[in-house]
Amino acid sequence: MSLKQESAGKMHGKYFNCAQAVLSVFCEEYGLDRITALKVAGGLGGGCRAGEICGAVSGAALVIGLKYGQYIDGDLDAKNYCSLRTKEFVNAFKAKHPVIRCRDILGCDTSTPEGMAEAKSRNLFETICADLIRTAVAILEESGY
Repeated sequence: MSLKQESAGKMHGKYFNCAQAVLSVFCEEYGLDRITALKVAGGLGGGCRAGEICGAVSGAALVIGLKYGQYIDGDLDAKNYCSLRTKEFVNAFKAKHPVIRCRDILGCDTSTPEGMAEAKSRNLFETICADLIRTAVAILEESGY
């Protein structure tokens, strides 16, 4: 396990969400301080708290945007390249985990009190989510981030 994978796991173990855990280990390399990164990714856990796209995937998309995202009006080359790199990441992630929707991955909807209770009782955050975070970080590292 790489240092970044280990660090992301430790962040998640401190009750930061999956997106925060992934973004936090890359952000400073791309000019974003850790505090701001944690704040920006704060609403992305649990699939934006709606059981939608996995927070580890969202966090990785933020990392890709930090490196390649468009910031100049009309820079379609940057926009298209960032889109390409994001699609490459999602495809690599899906090769290891066929779905990227949080509620489908966990088998319960953590946006509901019942689903959250089930996820906690089945220890899903410490098992499945931890694995997804490691996968996202590993794919980013393998892709040169």
